[in-house]
Amino acid sequence: MSGSLYRQEPLTINNMDIEVALQKVEKLLSGEKGMSPAMRSMVELLVLLITLLAGRLNLSSCKSFSDNPNRRKESKSKGERKAGGTKGS
Repeated sequence: MSGSLYRQEPLTINNMDIEVALQKVEKLLSGEKGMSPAMRSMVELLVLLITLLAGRLNLSSCKSFSDNPNRRKESKSKGERKAGGTKGS
């Protein structure tokens, strides 16, 4: 369930590897036989949400939007006004 297909570096917060912790939860969850289907679904959903949110933290932590080489760049149309500031008095 953890989406490690798109990440290159591990998900860490305060030197804790979140991906390893989530894999441990998934392993324990798969071995749990007495859990109701509703509870299992809720825990699986929480694991998915944590994985997605932690992935977003890693994406936006160190580079500004303009430094991202993979972003879509839109060309600006030339304005109607001439270049330059206000005229002096």
